[in-house]
Formats: sequence, C-alpha cells, structure tokens
Amino acid sequence: MKRILMTTLLAPLAIGLAACDVDQTKEGDLPEVDVKGGQMPEFDVETADVDVTTKKTTVEVPDVDVTMPGDAKGTPVTGNE
Repeated sequence: MKRILMTTLLAPLAIGLAACDVDQTKEGDLPEVDVKGGQMPEFDVETADVDVTTKKTTVEVPDVDVTMPGDAKGTPVTGNE
C-alpha cells in the first residue's frame, strides 16, 4: 500500500521534471569586490528582571447538577438512548 501511494505521488513530479530541458548557455562569474574599513554596529540592551515563582492555591469549583431527559423519575441514563 505504501509503495502504491509513493508511486502515485512521485509520478506527476517525475513527469513534470522530464518535460523541462535546461541547457546552460553562458558561464556565471562573481563580481570583484574591494572592501576597506567599516565598523559593525554596537548595541546596549537592558532586559527586564523577571522573577518566576509558584504557589499552591485552592480554587473553589461550583457544584453543577445536570438533569437529563429520562432522569426525572430516577431512571439511570446509559448513553445508548
């Protein structure tokens, strides 16, 4: 199955590449550059002081009662209804 999937995905790519014919008609050449002097910029960065702490906290969660259809008479709800 994996082989069929890979073949299906790679076939259009191979056909697309085979449809192009690229021939180099002229050699490339890098320019000559003469660099003198200069200076890299300097930065003074002051970062904020960050104090990360943890603490235990008790969160009061409300009690929620849900009455489902069929539950009004005390019939248990099974989820298959």
